[in-house]
Amino acid sequence: MTRIDFHSNVPDKIAYACRLLRKASAARNRVVVMTEDAAQMAELDAALWTFSATDFLPHVSVDHPLAPDTPIVLACSDDSELPSADLLVNLARRAPAQFENFPRLIEVVASDEADTAAGRQRFVAYKRQDFQPSHLTIGAQT
Repeated sequence: MTRIDFHSNVPDKIAYACRLLRKASAARNRVVVMTEDAAQMAELDAALWTFSATDFLPHVSVDHPLAPDTPIVLACSDDSELPSADLLVNLARRAPAQFENFPRLIEVVASDEADTAAGRQRFVAYKRQDFQPSHLTIGAQT
């Protein structure tokens, strides 16, 4: 059964995702990142190239021929066939359709009201499916 962790109250999802991916990469985990849309995927792609002067995080989009061999794969649609990986990171406001194919799912939930509400809906939906999601609050509580 997939382990589901919610990381909530994240002030900047892209910056947080970069740090999360750096940590996963250091642990030699293969990761698929599901983004909300092509614009968010492009923003994450650019950030992964520039967020650190000392780290290189190899990544490609899911439709790239090297996706099966690349440690970090970016996707923005559930229609794509996702490569196998150790971890699925969800930046989207919807639950990834293929999440049960991964041993672990991290749901990154921003601090804004709309993202928080969508995160709560996903949390409840996972519980209804007999998953036991855990919760970690990242940003300072207000």
